[in-house]
Amino acid sequence: MTVNETSTGQPGGTRPAVQVAGLTKVFNPGRPDEVTALAGIDLTVGPGEFVSLIGPSGCGKSTLLRLVADLVAPTGGTVMVAERPARRARRDRAYGIAFQQSGLLDWRTVSRNVELPLEVRGWSRRERQARARELLELVGLADFAGHYPDQLSGGMQQRVAIARALAGDPPLLLMDEPFGALDEMTRERLQDELLRICARTGTSTLFVTHSIPEAVYLSDRVVVMSARPGRIVEIVDVELGERTEATRQSPPFFTGITRVRQALRGTAVTVPAP
Repeated sequence: MTVNETSTGQPGGTRPAVQVAGLTKVFNPGRPDEVTALAGIDLTVGPGEFVSLIGPSGCGKSTLLRLVADLVAPTGGTVMVAERPARRARRDRAYGIAFQQSGLLDWRTVSRNVELPLEVRGWSRRERQARARELLELVGLADFAGHYPDQLSGGMQQRVAIARALAGDPPLLLMDEPFGALDEMTRERLQDELLRICARTGTSTLFVTHSIPEAVYLSDRVVVMSARPGRIVEIVDVELGERTEATRQSPPFFTGITRVRQALRGTAVTVPAP
């Protein structure tokens, strides 16, 4: 994936987008139904970096994402977003977020859905409309600004949701299986669209998925998590360069898939160089 880079070869900017240290989450502590969802999570997402979380169902991937977003509170450890505590980052709207369901408001047009976070921030109508036009152009939906969500396909709705998440120009994008309900062809098109947007904006991304090929194709690094309580068992570096249609058929792509699969199974593997 192409990102904005400095002369040192690092993504543009210097501040980590996310820093998680010693993170633990226990639900219903002290009760018979107590569940330890996460234990001892340490993770840094660099500026402009795309990091995917993958692991067995129930391993805490979505919980980790929600802790970064300050949608749930940690039991222990710290979460920093752009060098701010997660709660302050949420109040400052320092991230955009997108879920598996687009969450668009049926009674608002596409343009007005994208404008919503800007309306909450108090932007003027003219400013909101101009920003919405810019973002809809970015996701290839400028011609659908006046349509309503139920007039769009599922993939188009997700593109609107991504545009809305980017409305405030956040340095961080949090995504929880945003393409999980889509057919394979639409999913691949939106993967390419997302990479294009991230490259153009320099946005850092923390992405939850159950798909090994999706994680490898999108990511600079894939974080492999264990069954509950969720721990990081391995972080797989992915070096595929600029993603193209040929990438999905390349030996390095299949090497990455093998490494992630073996990490999920907890077995060592030696992959021959291509």
